[in-house]
Amino acid sequence: MKIKVAWIGKTKEPAIQTLCDEYLKRISRYAEVAGLALKDESAILSLATGDRQRQQHRERHQLVLLDSPGKQLSSEELAAFLQREQLNAVPLLFAIGAADGFTADARRHAAFTLSLGKMTLPHELARVVLLEQLYRALTILKNHPYHLGH
Repeated sequence: MKIKVAWIGKTKEPAIQTLCDEYLKRISRYAEVAGLALKDESAILSLATGDRQRQQHRERHQLVLLDSPGKQLSSEELAAFLQREQLNAVPLLFAIGAADGFTADARRHAAFTLSLGKMTLPHELARVVLLEQLYRALTILKNHPYHLGH
């Protein structure tokens, strides 16, 4: 399974970067993963659609937007989602947008829209929460004891 997690803008807080790096390292035990800081929404869409005009040898990705009106999933449901998507053999691109969210164009390109919950999170913290939940979901699929169910 190939997973990319993209966000707009560079991480300003060293503690956030450290946590992101730690979870990316943990996820790499179970899947090919990359964390990407991108300039803007158009860079995310270019990556998702495999826009070959902008970069050579791009592959298409299934775009999963993190957006408040998206579907809320439990950790187990996220694990089931990853398991289903693994069968498609199309890399997943989880995208965290800018502070003002995604445009209608980005929403049209999304295969799925995921919400981390009803509470508002700073975008940098949302990165950590998403990465931890991806790690948790992958450990659930591998029956690793990290996830104890509660």
